[in-house]
Amino acid sequence: MKVVNLKQAILQAWKERWSDYQWAINMKKFFPKGATWDILNLAEALLEQAMIGPSPNPLILSYLKYAISSQMVSYSSVLTAISKFDDFSRDLCVQALLDIMDMFCDRLSCHGKAEECIGLCRALLSALHWLLRCTAASAEQLRVGLEAGTPAAAEKQLAMCLQRLEKTLSSTKNRALLHIAKLEEASSWTAIEHCLLKLGDILAGLSSPQLRSQAEQCGTLIRSIPTMLSVHSEQLHKTGFPTVHAVVLLEGTMNLTGETQPLVEQLMMVKRMQHIPTPLFVLEIWKACFVGLIESPEGTGELKWTAFTFLKIPQVLVKLKKYSHGDKDFTEDVNSAFEFLLKLTPLLDKADQRCNCDCTSFLLQECSKQGLLSEASMNNLMAKRKADREHAPQLKSDENANIQPNPGLILRAEPTVTNILKTMDADHSKSPEGLLGVLGHMLSGKSLDLLLAAAAATGKLKSFARKFINLNEFTTHGSEESTKAASVRALLFDISFLMLCHVAQTYGSEVILSESSTGTEVFFFETWMQTCMPEEGKILNPDHPCFRPDSTKVESLVALLNNSSEMKLVQMKWHEACLSISAAILEILNAWENGVLAFESIQKITDNIKGKVCSLAVCAVAWLVAHVRMLGLDEREKSLQMIRQLAGPLYSENTLQFYNERVVIMSSILEHMCADVLQQTATQIKFPSTGMDTMPYWNLLPPKRPIKEVLTDIFAKVLERGWVDSRSIHIFDTLLHMGGVYWFCNNLIKELLKETRKEHTLRAVELLYSIFCLDMQQVTLVLLGHILPGLLTDSSKWHSLMDPPGTALAKLAVWCALSSYSSHKGQASSRQKKRHREDIEDYISLFPLDDMQPSKLMRLLSSNEEDANILSSPTDRSMSSSLSASQLHTVNMRDPLNRVLANLFLLISSILGSRTAGPHTQFVQWFMEECVDCLEQGSRGSILQFMPFTTVSELVKVSAMSSPKVVLAITDLSLPLGRQVAAKAIAAL
Repeated sequence: MKVVNLKQAILQAWKERWSDYQWAINMKKFFPKGATWDILNLAEALLEQAMIGPSPNPLILSYLKYAISSQMVSYSSVLTAISKFDDFSRDLCVQALLDIMDMFCDRLSCHGKAEECIGLCRALLSALHWLLRCTAASAEQLRVGLEAGTPAAAEKQLAMCLQRLEKTLSSTKNRALLHIAKLEEASSWTAIEHCLLKLGDILAGLSSPQLRSQAEQCGTLIRSIPTMLSVHSEQLHKTGFPTVHAVVLLEGTMNLTGETQPLVEQLMMVKRMQHIPTPLFVLEIWKACFVGLIESPEGTGELKWTAFTFLKIPQVLVKLKKYSHGDKDFTEDVNSAFEFLLKLTPLLDKADQRCNCDCTSFLLQECSKQGLLSEASMNNLMAKRKADREHAPQLKSDENANIQPNPGLILRAEPTVTNILKTMDADHSKSPEGLLGVLGHMLSGKSLDLLLAAAAATGKLKSFARKFINLNEFTTHGSEESTKAASVRALLFDISFLMLCHVAQTYGSEVILSESSTGTEVFFFETWMQTCMPEEGKILNPDHPCFRPDSTKVESLVALLNNSSEMKLVQMKWHEACLSISAAILEILNAWENGVLAFESIQKITDNIKGKVCSLAVCAVAWLVAHVRMLGLDEREKSLQMIRQLAGPLYSENTLQFYNERVVIMSSILEHMCADVLQQTATQIKFPSTGMDTMPYWNLLPPKRPIKEVLTDIFAKVLERGWVDSRSIHIFDTLLHMGGVYWFCNNLIKELLKETRKEHTLRAVELLYSIFCLDMQQVTLVLLGHILPGLLTDSSKWHSLMDPPGTALAKLAVWCALSSYSSHKGQASSRQKKRHREDIEDYISLFPLDDMQPSKLMRLLSSNEEDANILSSPTDRSMSSSLSASQLHTVNMRDPLNRVLANLFLLISSILGSRTAGPHTQFVQWFMEECVDCLEQGSRGSILQFMPFTTVSELVKVSAMSSPKVVLAITDLSLPLGRQVAAKAIAAL
């Protein structure tokens, strides 16, 4: 029996009425080897023959059903064949096709190559389109039937269509395959969306509510396919979020000058990772602001917090509003947050008492001004708070009546900053006296600190400092000038110098320094500050050339200080005097040490130094501080005595204008400068009571206690309390400076792994994440590059990764990785720049670039595996076991964080593929689950792009991870290879 082709074979079977299994046996005889049935298009050929007449051929259909059941044909070939039938008027044929779909539409699978799995996704998309067209045709027939009075048959067919649609779409696996197909074939998806709109219009006219609701349900499921990954449930069982609280406190305490965008992104990251509802998120921000206000140290600290709360945070919320999905929703959320806040009466009362005003009403007005609250909401909330305040008699005491509240002052200071900046832009040579008047006004009372806080909170402090640097430079040279002009010039030089020193000490020297651009001249103050000004963590060499200027200038300055009764002003080059004073002081000290000068002469000289311009005294003390550090205990006496002499004010009639105001700033500057040295030499110098704040967070560590004890102690207290306060933040920061990143991170992780109660470990993670924000980039490198690999590769430590501390550590690691990865393209914040950066070479040697030279980590792993190829499944041998999406996106692997992430995922891949299971395998599962939980829709550019593609097939073997959504979440679907890997893993589930 010679058969020429498939069609003839099918016809012969029909003529001879073979049974289905007989047909299958004979077919295998006719076509013994070579091409598979799919290549021969068996499913299509059978359907074509079965559907020739007005009703389907039952015998040939039985062959097709047998072929499907015995897996002679693949599901994708059957779906493709069905979707080619488009004569919907032949009811019986349509119903037969729907019956065939019913056999397998909710249990599709494919165990072939990746291309075949992608084929299944495409076939399912075609079949969905066919089902929608079929449903629309049936609905149209039903409408016509209703008009003719014969609706029964059409209604039955429509019900069948909707039932198959529902059955196909209710499977998450099918929806995941359709999600991949949508990305593969965008045009086909558009056709489906059009079909869905058309179907909606037709079904709207149906009388049967049951069919209508079934159709709506199917429509909802189809529309949910593109956004399958972005559905996250929000946390509704919690009301406190210590991470948000600590991030806001940290920013308000240590980084007022920082830009708002990084803070906004960090807060949004926390909100996403912890699934925090917006009203509670905004409430937590306000709570942190009020706590910060209440516990801020008096003086500058309090003003900084006031500026942060009333000027900066409303700006942050304006930017957060852009992330929310609708303006109206966000204003409602802000309103809800305030409603919750008003219930926290004790907190608000305490803040009102501290600030001596109704803080909430100031805030509400500011939010309303920024468009964060409607006027009606504002008035309603203000009325509620006013009624509440009636019950708090202590808020209305008479003694505070004449004290002006800081929030009001700060809000008024903000426009003043803008006006001063305009004044400073004018030509200084035209009206120096007018400018001096403005500056003198700034020095009185707490005006300067108010203005600086307002400028810092609104991002204007850098330009403020720049204007003062320009002014200072302008006053360094005096041409032909009268005595009056000379004294005005001296004052402008002095005030600008003191203000800049004060800004550098209060807000950090980064605010002063211009971004180094070649070709621009470097101004005197910048040079002096970089080379001569003592700062925390900066050690100066008193013999550095910058302290050794031209000897003739030094001699003339020494003669001037020693011989004249007071400093001359006319044509005085103040910048030269400031640079020469260090060498002059050395000469004078030597003369005093050797008995050439008596103490009375020293007094006269120091009076001369501080008598006219205070900046000379500041420059002299700056050098003395560096000098004292280098001396032995018994050699320090005279230098310290000289600092004492320079620190006190001069009581004389013959001083220049604003002398008392300038001395106040000078004393504060000197106190900051000397703090380190006085602590090290156990000396006390009484600085005049300045009226400005003393150093609030100075000297926090208890003496004679090991720093590890201090760290564990403070962490235990914070954990018990459940939130981090400003003082603890400063202690953690000091310990991080002292112990270094590895010591700090390692010891805190050890504390976390000791916790055994679930609620404690979760709280510890929230708090640790916020503590790590002190230097997130470096902590993440240490945590993912050193600490985790150490725990995962050492079997003696695996026991510490058990649940609950193991789950908590996995969560913490993912949060740190995501935060660092999303922000490391931006700049390090100013508080992080000061710290020693780990050398990039450390990471290059630890994790080499080329695959030929395995890293230290991978050598550790391969020592207990016979074959590195074990990682990849047999079908994927061709794919390099470490190929990941990041390589296809050509991510820069010289970046330490990228390198550490790539190696961590290689390690994870190796653990999943290894033959020994244990707590470390469980840890990897928790780590991946947390990654999936924190991911946003469209995860290109997330940390999972560093995961080797081969890991996906290993992961789905872990029961908890074998879900289609997980596979979609962990693969980069923007890449064709990513889609193939995902389709292969999902189709095999």
